[in-house]
Amino acid sequence: PPLRDQPVRLGQGVRGTGGGQMPAKNEKEDALAVWQDREIRFDVQPSFLELRKGEVEIDSINAVEDTKGNNGEKGSLAITNLRLIWRSQRSSRTNLSIGYNCVLSINIKTASSRLRGNTQALYVMTKYTDAKFEFIFTNLVRGSPRLFTTVQAVYRAYDTSKLYRDLKLRAAIIKEKSLVQLPKEEVYNKLGGIWNLSSDQGNLGTFYITNVRIVWHANLAENFNVSMPYLQIKTIRIRDSKFGPALVIETSRESGGYILGFRIDPSDRLNDVFKELTSLHQVYSVSPVLGVEYTIEEKPEALAEVTVAKKPDDVEIVTGTDGDEPVDAFSAYYADSNKNSDREPVYNAELGLAVEKMRDGITAKQLWSVL
Repeated sequence: PPLRDQPVRLGQGVRGTGGGQMPAKNEKEDALAVWQDREIRFDVQPSFLELRKGEVEIDSINAVEDTKGNNGEKGSLAITNLRLIWRSQRSSRTNLSIGYNCVLSINIKTASSRLRGNTQALYVMTKYTDAKFEFIFTNLVRGSPRLFTTVQAVYRAYDTSKLYRDLKLRAAIIKEKSLVQLPKEEVYNKLGGIWNLSSDQGNLGTFYITNVRIVWHANLAENFNVSMPYLQIKTIRIRDSKFGPALVIETSRESGGYILGFRIDPSDRLNDVFKELTSLHQVYSVSPVLGVEYTIEEKPEALAEVTVAKKPDDVEIVTGTDGDEPVDAFSAYYADSNKNSDREPVYNAELGLAVEKMRDGITAKQLWSVL
């Protein structure tokens, strides 16, 4: 399969619209669409690497090499709850955005790095638009497992929390006619007598409205259900149908572009549910709950926080022992270029010992002061 030896260029990372400018409404909907965890983008403008609403930078590693595509180039790797972001330190236009939804596997294997030689590296295998891409990241800090442990832990948290972000049909979300709640999910309302209009006769069921999603399930068959996160809901409207006024929920293109209709009687109740869902959808858009839970343990402090201001050394420079003339007795004695053999021993009264005769002008007191 094609790997990242020949990077795919996506320009500014904006999908084509099929010609012409789009209406203001569609531009707004595109702006709200979540692409960060579902796409791989190469060399995009820095604005596309900014965190979207609900996206959190969990960790950042400053010395990481993109060994596959930019071997020998030092950069930084940001690990968010939606993607990996690598930036070259040399050029901000050399970068990567790798959504976790594209990841097939993460492994640790030996790689050949121009900056580290043969060393352990993080291999990330991905699939996007029917093509496979391989990424290799090498931590330039020797002996640090941080790159491996953080990326693998965050990806596992993302992979096990897809109900927060993905539309699911016929999932195991109902147990004994009650919703199986997600961590930090709150049920705001439970409504019976809701008809799903997916078939000619309709199916009677129950609505659950939470802070994360809308869930409907049939009363006679719990496995006939749908879980719709607000993240994937494009519009919520009231429209006419052959069953009368109905609540119509349209999902995003990324989630399949479903149009789901529900009949709620009487009309006053329908309007109340519509207003409640519209309000919750707007609140969620401002502060999304994406479901990736993490705990930071022993995260290294930022360089600016541990940098100590330079202070002058608290030392005293001694110029000599006799008067103001500098005495470099040790060097004078040691670097005796004319000395080919030991001098004859003489008695030194200061020491009470026989010592090698000193050079002219050097005393035992001066040599002792060197120590």
